[in-house]
Amino acid sequence: MPDATSNPLRIVLLDRRTLPDDIHFRVFSFAHELVQFDHTAPDEVSERIKDADIVITNKAPVRGPAIASAPNLKLVAVAATGTDVVDVAACTQYGVKVSNIRNYAVNTVPEHTFALILALRRSLLAYRNSVQAGRWQEANQFCYFDFPINDLAGSTLGIIGDGVLGRSMADIGRAFGMKVLFSDYKGTKGMGPLYTPFEKVLEVSDIITLHSPLMPSTRNMISTAEFAQMARRPLLINTARGGLVDEAALEHALRSGQISGAGFDVVTAEPPADDHPLMRLLDLPNFLLTPHVAWASRVAVQSLVDQLIDNVEAFERGTPTNIVAA
Repeated sequence: MPDATSNPLRIVLLDRRTLPDDIHFRVFSFAHELVQFDHTAPDEVSERIKDADIVITNKAPVRGPAIASAPNLKLVAVAATGTDVVDVAACTQYGVKVSNIRNYAVNTVPEHTFALILALRRSLLAYRNSVQAGRWQEANQFCYFDFPINDLAGSTLGIIGDGVLGRSMADIGRAFGMKVLFSDYKGTKGMGPLYTPFEKVLEVSDIITLHSPLMPSTRNMISTAEFAQMARRPLLINTARGGLVDEAALEHALRSGQISGAGFDVVTAEPPADDHPLMRLLDLPNFLLTPHVAWASRVAVQSLVDQLIDNVEAFERGTPTNIVAA
């Protein structure tokens, strides 16, 4: 717990530019010195946090060596839900708490996910682009049928990830008249009657959407073998984490017709290089890639920032909240 009689706490914010400029970032209510950096490269972290009491990061990695070289460090406050950018075990070893943000994206991520689903299911961008290219005039009638259009009603939505976002996806899916299946965690069985075996979800779903954290057990959980099991050629949607899907296998599955389309908001490397597998798919009408913005509605980001400040202030009061265990 911080000592209220000590000097002002030094707070280092490593990547302010990962939050919009127009979001209100209220001033901490306790005595502090705030040092902000727009971006911090991995090799800059140790130097920038060496005198910090509290570090705030969204995507700048805070690893073991940097933690070990920061003797005053008491809290790493992550401005996101996922904490894979922080070596939580090293923090525990050195007595540093880690906090994260929870349940702020319950509307924005499902809405973005369904925007991708609807755009792909009804070929919205393909039709829009074809109209722009003059295809409507070329067709010379009131409509044309160059790209597939499918309803959501009556289709099967397979959800991998049963947290608040997965449950919100299920609610929206049912409202569209979809049959909803929650997948067992890959490699497990017997999670109960509300769950369907992972392999079965792959086999029978028309749309598969991912809402899982990135961990060793979930990395590349969708790869060549899993694409081969997708008998109904589903849409695959990932608004969760880059790395859940083997991206080279995704490129093959999409180009070979194993799946009917894909919508991704996350990539293993952000931003991806020009020759990244997902960048090579951008010419396809059944692939959509957005720049990791599913979380970023104005309401959601303001909620995130407010919660971030609440987490830091609660820690300073000696009543820490949203603490992540190693």
